[in-house]
Amino acid sequence: MRYPLKLTAPLKDYLWGGQRLKQEYGKQSELPKIAESWELSCHKDGTSVIANGEAAGMLLSDYIEQQGKEILGSNASSFEYFPMLIKLIDAADCLSVQVHPDNEYALRAEGEYGKTEMWYIVDCEEGASLIYGFDREISREEFARRIEENTLLEVVRQVPVHKGDVFFIEAGTLHAIGKGILIAEIQQNSNTTYRVYDFGRVGPDGKPRQLHVEKALEVTSLKPVSRKPEPEGKPEQKRGYTDTLLAHCEYFTVRRLEIEYCAQLMADASSFQSLLVLDGEMELDYGFDSIALFKGDSVLVPADMGEYELTGSGTVLLSSL
Repeated sequence: MRYPLKLTAPLKDYLWGGQRLKQEYGKQSELPKIAESWELSCHKDGTSVIANGEAAGMLLSDYIEQQGKEILGSNASSFEYFPMLIKLIDAADCLSVQVHPDNEYALRAEGEYGKTEMWYIVDCEEGASLIYGFDREISREEFARRIEENTLLEVVRQVPVHKGDVFFIEAGTLHAIGKGILIAEIQQNSNTTYRVYDFGRVGPDGKPRQLHVEKALEVTSLKPVSRKPEPEGKPEQKRGYTDTLLAHCEYFTVRRLEIEYCAQLMADASSFQSLLVLDGEMELDYGFDSIALFKGDSVLVPADMGEYELTGSGTVLLSSL
């Protein structure tokens, strides 16, 4: 039987993480801090666990193997493995300045897909900012020199952020999440990151964290980003909710649903749907059953499951292929 799968996320305690995912989003952990919760993941570095129904306790990756790739939908047929990774990220401190490779380079050098991603600013401190590409075009030689001389921050583009902003981070874009920002990240299923600057920090072993300068020099786009940090579409008022297209590309489509009292939705045969609850309380009603959902909950709705309804109020990110 196909039914909506409520997921438990693997958690990461990177040194820049904070307490918000524990305190506000219900993430249970013995870790001293939580930097990331991987809300939808079949990656080898952390896989979601099913929390409800007859498959409760199973790894999501095992469930998909058991049920067949048909539950992912026809749009997933061109991908060798599960194509998407969705995270909540709590940056209590700045992340490293970094870049992700494209598919061609990553498959050749790392044995996995590259990473194009989207950031939705869930919340942020007043005055928070992030790094989004360069403020002008530079040469590869200048890029290398500035990394070596620790002057890279002089030529990056620092962008103030506000709740609801949307940043599309195409593979090859230099970037860094700034201090005091909470982000929902929708990305390709990849964990390949090349650091080029890390503020002189050391890891748990007391040594400076590894940089990946040579690889970054090969994959980084050295031109400014032209795309504006805003939703791709305009809000559309529908019965019981407002629907806004945040971003669309070959790897994911992300919509924000601002639910006033209900949203009648459909999972057709083209794609699974991921629901990530950013705030509010609601019920997911399907067939003769329902699932209570709260802030921080994540659900995978299998492809071709048909009609379902969210009743209540709150904000949900709906991601699909």
